[in-house]
Amino acid sequence: MERIGIDPRPDFRHLVEAQGMLYSATKLDDGSEVPYWYENAYYRFTLAEIDRLEEVTRELHEMCVAAARHVLDRGDLRAFSLPEEARGYLRATLDQPSLYGRFDFAWGGENGDIADVKMLEYNADTPTTLIEASMIQWYWLRDRFPHRDQWNSLHERLVRAWQRMRPQLRSDIVHFAHVGGTDFDEEWLTSSYLRDTAAEAGLTTIGLEVADIGWHDGALRFVDLDERVVDTMFVLYPWEDMLSEPFGAHVVEHPDACTFLEPAWKVVLSNKAILATLWELYPGHPNLLPAYLDSPRDLTSYVAKPLHGREGDSVRIVTPEAEYVHPTVDYDGSEGWCFQQYVPLPDLDGNQVVLGSWIVDGKPAGLGIRESDGPVTDFYARFVPHIVDTPAPSDEEKARWLEED
Repeated sequence: MERIGIDPRPDFRHLVEAQGMLYSATKLDDGSEVPYWYENAYYRFTLAEIDRLEEVTRELHEMCVAAARHVLDRGDLRAFSLPEEARGYLRATLDQPSLYGRFDFAWGGENGDIADVKMLEYNADTPTTLIEASMIQWYWLRDRFPHRDQWNSLHERLVRAWQRMRPQLRSDIVHFAHVGGTDFDEEWLTSSYLRDTAAEAGLTTIGLEVADIGWHDGALRFVDLDERVVDTMFVLYPWEDMLSEPFGAHVVEHPDACTFLEPAWKVVLSNKAILATLWELYPGHPNLLPAYLDSPRDLTSYVAKPLHGREGDSVRIVTPEAEYVHPTVDYDGSEGWCFQQYVPLPDLDGNQVVLGSWIVDGKPAGLGIRESDGPVTDFYARFVPHIVDTPAPSDEEKARWLEED
């Protein structure tokens, strides 16, 4: 893995915005901006390195699914700060279709050895950075390195996932719900992009805001603003929040009212407590880090993470030399903490790197890279494209590979 400087494309911001990414820069409180989509550099991988990442991603996903089943069969949901009364519903959704998720990895080994890939967490419920990982870096590759490859089958796999799960859906109409805001919000654009992939698969899609989802007391069904029954709904909204709200009470009390994507059991995988469960079930696994819920135990360097946290909120890094506390925005850890062994992120020219490895329909699907100036990957991180240092496959080769996997 190398980080290589390069001149950005002329007027690249206009290009990526025209391609659907309207959040290419992050606004600061003082009105200034810092780049989010960053193409003054790119990351280069060998094919062997990508094969290692794909292997680790596949194995860890299978382990995580097994760990979720373990938790819902005999684990303590209170340790996840989840309501015990939801257990039956969560268990019932285990066999429902699941669309996507994103692992966050640290890869700090000088030789890129597979054992040096460490799982930091699994964003399995409401992962974002999808548009830039799927479409935007692919267009960048086509412009800058048209004869090189990229680990990126996200779009094709998403369309195939919708096609595969179509017989399991209640109808060919799928509602897509997101939290309200401006049309430039990442959540709205991510939901819109997933609508596009569903439409490409032949489904009819309807968009709405989470606040506009209604409940019909007579029919015991969810409805949209036009009083249409919602049979299947993609909701870009954390399940741990839904389960604590009146919306979630309807879901738990009437489990057949709607099929959701992501299914509710994914709330277990997105919870930082799953890191401790994985270490309990697979102690010493080379791609896991020791993690505990009661205390750091014997860890001399560790990261304390709020169980439901996002964007690095309230993360605390403790080492024998120093302690670093990231600011609190939305998550203060009142729901509980996970204490995970600290491993420094790889530092390339002062840029600290997290690898986002995507799963679609249970299969490894691509790579997105974020880098930060500090030790926590937060709201101000940059997304940097990548290439694989091997010739680009033909369309026929790529189609054959997708069919075989």
